[in-house]
Amino acid sequence: METSDFKRLKELEAENRKLKQMFAELSLKSQLQEEIIKKL
Repeated sequence: METSDFKRLKELEAENRKLKQMFAELSLKSQLQEEIIKKL
């Protein structure tokens, strides 16, 4: 594996972690909103 390939892989892994975190936060927010709506 070339050095540039390794660097790109690390960048993609970091981006993937950020996107997974964003998805988790949005999913939790959506679930909380649904619970609030059910209680109303």
